[in-house]
Amino acid sequence: MSTTETLADQLRAQARRRLDRVEPRDEGRNARLALALLDAACYVETLPAEDPLPELPEIGEVLRHWPWGEPADLIRLLADA
Repeated sequence: MSTTETLADQLRAQARRRLDRVEPRDEGRNARLALALLDAACYVETLPAEDPLPELPEIGEVLRHWPWGEPADLIRLLADA
């Protein structure tokens, strides 16, 4: 399995965890983050195989500091972790 596939799988797993945590009092935060994570997983899959991806840090920890947004922003945040 390539680094791209591994990262995409981890992003999808985090999205599923966020969807499991959706509740009225979170004001949609977990649902929005889940959608952003799915977007990021799709984005990662479009990257060329030779595109250097960061070593895979603990994604859960990185997501605590990602306010969601563009998938490329998440990849840069992972690289800085």
